Amino acid sequence: MIQPGLARISRLLEYSSLTWRAVHVAGTNGKGSVCAYVSAMLHAANIKTGRFTSPHLIDRWDCITIEEKTIDESRFRKAEDAVRVRNSVGEIRASEFELLTATAFELFTQEKVQVGVIEVGMGGRYDATNIIQHPLVTVITKIGKDHQLLLGTTIEEIASHKAGIIKPGAACIVDASNPESVLQLLEYTAREIGAKSFRRVPSECNQGSTDLQKFSAKDDLEPHQRINLGLAYWAALIAARRMNSAVSSRALLEATRTSVWPGRLQTLDTKALTGRREPVILDGAHNPQSAEVLGLYVSKRVRIDGGPVTWIIAVSVGKDLRDLLSHLFQPADNIVAVEFGPVDGMPWVIPVNADSILEVARNLGVEGILDNSCKDVLRSLQFAAKISTGNPIVICGSLYLVSDILRLLRDIG
Repeated sequence: MIQPGLARISRLLEYSSLTWRAVHVAGTNGKGSVCAYVSAMLHAANIKTGRFTSPHLIDRWDCITIEEKTIDESRFRKAEDAVRVRNSVGEIRASEFELLTATAFELFTQEKVQVGVIEVGMGGRYDATNIIQHPLVTVITKIGKDHQLLLGTTIEEIASHKAGIIKPGAACIVDASNPESVLQLLEYTAREIGAKSFRRVPSECNQGSTDLQKFSAKDDLEPHQRINLGLAYWAALIAARRMNSAVSSRALLEATRTSVWPGRLQTLDTKALTGRREPVILDGAHNPQSAEVLGLYVSKRVRIDGGPVTWIIAVSVGKDLRDLLSHLFQPADNIVAVEFGPVDGMPWVIPVNADSILEVARNLGVEGILDNSCKDVLRSLQFAAKISTGNPIVICGSLYLVSDILRLLRDIG
């Protein structure tokens, strides 16, 4: 169950000394990519860095990294056990996400991290991660409509929750492609709260850094990728300077070449599982905004001469299926609808019935093969490989489906 509010996390960490500084990242899309970039950049600046993102992809502890390496399971479980005892003895009744957040923050302290790169779980103002009081930098990425039942139905209402992470004395950096009404709300909040500075980062990456502009241009990035890179660059540069690092801007940017963020336009080799020679695209797009970006990318870079794509799709309950899927499908496409498995630590997260996905696909005019007979991800991959006849396969719709796919590939070896 999602339980917004800071009372429980405050009690969990009441006697903990959070000795590290933070880069705090909120938004609807791009948070994880920005966090991965910032973490890699600060590591390159010789700043001991921790990263906490959500949800986890394969194991619960893989959302916590120290110095670009996933925390050891044994160290995670030891810290988690201590937090759970605290929760039980104090009768705090914290949510699973609050327990995980407290565990990550305790580990950062134990490991003597200098800067923690923290992704907001949901919203911002009442998110457990907002127990952070003195961040170096706050970042707000692209804002879209998601979690409306908890955050509000308008983009401005949702933005007001995201703005809750802005703090006095911390630089604030925002995605300039957000609507002007959102940008004005964020800038007003930053000014009223007393943020150290406020910067809008455009997709052109043409403000304030020649190195950033050159780097983003030569890597042939999509507009959203350029913005995420720009957000991360300015966040890392400001944080590094405030931590007294003299790292060069070029060194920061070069560090992103080794940054890996699974499940975001990730290319998979499934030959051992399916016999398919062509790569498969795996992406965690799970709301209308990210689906629109993915749909444009697939049409531009993946479809072969405008031909069909075979989609493997699962979606969480609560999403607007038509709004999400309308950005992806074309009439000749094939749809393999599946349901992801139980999510560790989040029993309230469940998939929509695969039949519902196919019903929406029909209503959208899809005339290719529509199938929901595959009861697990391995069979769905094998069936998709068979019907695609060498044309592209894209897996998307849910980060929990991404988890199932990556877990399968790991377990198969």
